[in-house]
Amino acid sequence: MENLKKLLDEKVALYNQPAFIEKDPIIIPHSFSKKQDVEISGLFAAVLAWGNRTAIINSSKKLMQWMDNEPYDFVLNHQETDLKPFLHFAHRTFNATDALYFIHFLQWHYRQHDSLEDAFVPTKTYTENTVEQALIHFHNYFFSIEHPERTKKHIATPARKSACKRINMYLRWMVRKDNKGVDFGIWKKIKPSQLVCPLDVHVARVAHRLELLETNKSDWNNALQLTLQLRQLNPKDPAIYDYALFGLGMAERF
Repeated sequence: MENLKKLLDEKVALYNQPAFIEKDPIIIPHSFSKKQDVEISGLFAAVLAWGNRTAIINSSKKLMQWMDNEPYDFVLNHQETDLKPFLHFAHRTFNATDALYFIHFLQWHYRQHDSLEDAFVPTKTYTENTVEQALIHFHNYFFSIEHPERTKKHIATPARKSACKRINMYLRWMVRKDNKGVDFGIWKKIKPSQLVCPLDVHVARVAHRLELLETNKSDWNNALQLTLQLRQLNPKDPAIYDYALFGLGMAERF
């Protein structure tokens, strides 16, 4: 375990750097300073984050431009005519129907709440061992108003055994905080120790090769198992190793 921790800590130091931002979807929320703008732009960037990273960033930028690069103001105050550009949006399987519902949901939510954190944790504090219940609550809450059935596939939930990679990545962005300037740490109800490490096929492959996982399956059970192992290396901040595992898998083709 000692050698493994040394390797992963070295990779974290390499990738948890401002230079990492410009080619990663996290560059989208880094374009903003207002808390709600960061939350909204971050959600879109995270949900669109599969496939080619350049395409993810370009699609996310397009959405932000259509919101006049003021997503919070747009969500609250747009007119019906302002939605016309979104009718032609498509990023992989995320289409105009999905984009319009996201905007509708966000308007409904922000008219009642100051932060999107309340959509994950409606109470003052979050006391569960992991974010599993927060993710389930978010999914159920996100679709608690009239919604298109097709959009459900874009918000993962542990209830469907999904690894919830993109939504866990979004939580990492919002919750983790250190002095490196990559993650935002603007949410306080959830602690970094409660985060689940984002798990996709690349991270699962690396974790399996490092014997952190018995299989290379990308599902909720393995996301929890991986996080449990990473907690042994860093109990307060297991998701920090997302940098190392992602870097090994994508940049270094480990």
